[in-house]
Amino acid sequence: MKIFLIGYMGCGKSRMGKKLAAKLNRPFIDLDELIQTKQQATIPEIFAAKGESGFREIERDTLQKSAIAGDTIISTGGGAPCFFDNMEWMNKNGLTIFIDPPEKVLADRLINAKAERPLIKGKSYEELLEFINEKLQERRPFYEQAKIKLYGVDLGVEEVIEAMEKENPES
Repeated sequence: MKIFLIGYMGCGKSRMGKKLAAKLNRPFIDLDELIQTKQQATIPEIFAAKGESGFREIERDTLQKSAIAGDTIISTGGGAPCFFDNMEWMNKNGLTIFIDPPEKVLADRLINAKAERPLIKGKSYEELLEFINEKLQERRPFYEQAKIKLYGVDLGVEEVIEAMEKENPES
């Protein structure tokens, strides 16, 4: 079964995905990294060349049309569940897990992020916190469709596995 980790940028999807994949002995795919490899361009370059709408189409096609093996842990981009029918598709094709730390934690992580993030580039801490709040209000209805919702900071891989076992005991 595919396991999709969703949530806002900076929530820890990739970090948790790598740990979960190692613990469960499954492959891990970071959707943004897969997009960059297939497009031979960085996310900021794709945004600059094609705009957000062009990027979202590439993201949907990569998510839904790539030959991703069944027992794979997939970390999606923060916006992936919120466009087209991506959330519905992920729920039909695997187990979705929403990682949801507090907004201040997201801002603290993102303000000094090493990776360039086109949607937040150049924002002050206060602007970033306001932006996160606005985006989460827009995105939460999509994120909340996840089969598993995990709230808090620095969740351990054991907590994720325990929640998965409660949701899907035969996995």
